[in-house]
Amino acid sequence: MLPIALAVMLHVLLFGSLVVVFDFGRKAQLAVPLAIKGTLVTENAVVIPPKVEELPPEPDTREQDRLEQERLEQERLARLREQEAADRKRIADDQKRLEQAEAQKERERIEAERQREAAIEAQRLENERLRKEAEDAIRQQELQNEAERVAAAGANATAAYMFAIQQAVERNWVRPANAEVGLECVVNVRQMPGGEVVDVSIGRCNGDETIKQSIRSAVYKASPLPAPRDPSVFDRSLTLIFKPIE
Repeated sequence: MLPIALAVMLHVLLFGSLVVVFDFGRKAQLAVPLAIKGTLVTENAVVIPPKVEELPPEPDTREQDRLEQERLEQERLARLREQEAADRKRIADDQKRLEQAEAQKERERIEAERQREAAIEAQRLENERLRKEAEDAIRQQELQNEAERVAAAGANATAAYMFAIQQAVERNWVRPANAEVGLECVVNVRQMPGGEVVDVSIGRCNGDETIKQSIRSAVYKASPLPAPRDPSVFDRSLTLIFKPIE
């Protein structure tokens, strides 16, 4: 420490000499003594090093850093969970839309199938209606043909029946002397089943009462009247056109 102290003293003295020499070139001025503060250093003196200002210790931020790291990690995990939830929702929404689309397609398929079956059924019913109408038309035609045939047969049977009765009456008629050519009388006859005559009346007639009475007698004499070949043409009340063959 001694050499250091000596060096300090030497520098102080040297600096003071320079000041004195510099002042010789100036006008004499009142010298102002400089106050020099020195410290006598002996061989045994203890040199105290200048006090170094101690900096305050740096704060311990490890706990803060750990908490911040935990916060950032929690935020990262929260973002991951939110992303996972968003992904699950997106997947669920996509699945729901897919299921809805498939359900719509199935409904459309069922509706198309229903309409197709309805069209087939409507066509079947229309065909059945047309077939029935055709069958009814054929049956109606057959019935009409049969009715015409029966009517024709009945007319023929009735004509034959009436002709037989007229022949029987003419065979039993005694022609009066005053009966003129072209005699024609309407004769109304009521008979019982079996042909028994119960009443005879003369309608329009171009003969006199003698001729009318002769016709009534002829009808009674022809009783019982001939029976028809077809029983369906039998009638209790008959109208004959008495017109003898000349």
